[in-house]
Amino acid sequence: MIRTAPPGRGKAEPTIALINIVFLMLIFFLIAGTLAPPMDRDVALVSTRDLDGQEPPDTLVIRADGTLYLRGIELTSVEAFVDRLSDEDRSALRIVPDRDLPARTLIGHAREMRGLGAERILIVTERGLE
Repeated sequence: MIRTAPPGRGKAEPTIALINIVFLMLIFFLIAGTLAPPMDRDVALVSTRDLDGQEPPDTLVIRADGTLYLRGIELTSVEAFVDRLSDEDRSALRIVPDRDLPARTLIGHAREMRGLGAERILIVTERGLE
């Protein structure tokens, strides 16, 4: 029985040189690049951690089941909300929707507000920075 030698592997590729180049490029961009300019050291940011989560005044609160509230009072319709506002407040209406409120319901209420003369409709949301 004749044994043949297993096929030999070719010449090894110089991957170490490629790794060194990538590493040097990484160091260069870390030193040369800036993601954001540093903030002024004299500025102290406002802390909102201890604030109560209350809706702003003259804001329509819409719960997940579609019920409407203004200042803790249940309303029967969007028109009842608009009727309770002054003429100044009617130009920009604010809505605080529940997170689980269907989008179709929110859009329907916004269309109804537009039909009642609202120029702008602002949706108040929670901003998560953490």
